[in-house]
This record gives sequence, C-alpha cells and structure tokens, in this order.
Amino acid sequence: MTSATTSRAWGHALPSARDPLTHVELAHIDKRVENWIRFGHEAQEQILDRRRRVFSFRPGSVFAFVRWAANDFGTIASRIDILRAVVPGGPCQTVPFVRPGAEILLRVVGWPKVEQVLRHIDAVEEAGVDACAVSPDHWQHVGNRLNAGERPRAYTMARHRAWLRRQEIRP
Repeated sequence: MTSATTSRAWGHALPSARDPLTHVELAHIDKRVENWIRFGHEAQEQILDRRRRVFSFRPGSVFAFVRWAANDFGTIASRIDILRAVVPGGPCQTVPFVRPGAEILLRVVGWPKVEQVLRHIDAVEEAGVDACAVSPDHWQHVGNRLNAGERPRAYTMARHRAWLRRQEIRP
C-alpha cells in the first residue's frame, strides 16, 4: 500500500517523514467533546468540517492542549497538556490527537487541577508574559506541584527575565 492509499484507508492524512510540523486535531461536539488550544502560535490551520480542525505548530513551539469529554451523566474526562513540538524524527511522547507526538512539559488530569492550570496561565498572561515564552522548566514545576497536591510558585517577570538571560548564554 502506498502512503496515499494508507492515508485514505485510515480516513485522515498521516504526517509524512518530511513534514516538520506537529499537528493537533481539535473537535467540538456540543456538550460531548471539546478539544481546544488554550495558548500557542499555530503555523497553520486546516478546517476539516464544521466540528473539526487541525492546528499545526513549528518545532520548538509551546502550546496548551485542553481536552474535555462528557456523557449523559456529566464530565467523564478533563485534562490539560502543555506541550513542545518536536523536530521531525526527534524523540517525543505520544499524546492523543497530536501527530507525531510532542514533548510533555505538563500533564494534569481532573477538572479541579485543570482549572488551577488555566488560572495559572491567566496569571502569567496578566503579568505581561506570553505563555508560549514561559520557561519550560516552570511548566514542569507547575505540573509536578499540582500532581503532588501542592501550590506552584508564581511565574514573575523577574523569573522570566532570568529565563531569557539563561537563553542568551546557552550555546
């Protein structure tokens, strides 16, 4: 089977080995499924139909991917992942709806913790920092602290300046 035949057989486009982008499939089925990007600078967007689209990110891009699902009895899943797009062929973790995968900086499950992460993102943005530019170490810190039942440290402008300076001296 050729690559084109394989793509048709599975009903969606498979990323080629030369494709440098990380693709995230988003969906919105009212009161059932909501997959959305909370922050991130997408390189391109492809609309599949009125309920689905694909955002694509360049290697190194950081973005937050929120997934929520419900049934007739209420919420059955809610999670947020803050991810970094990887270079083609680079090591990555698999994440549902993300092709080929990404580096996981933060993974939180359960609506109360997801809400805490969303509030943390709001606070970062209110401090005047683009959430995409935050130190990846900080997102790992937030995920680890929340998963341990602890409160994460705030991301201040002083921390952000330190991160930017560290980037300047790194080879």
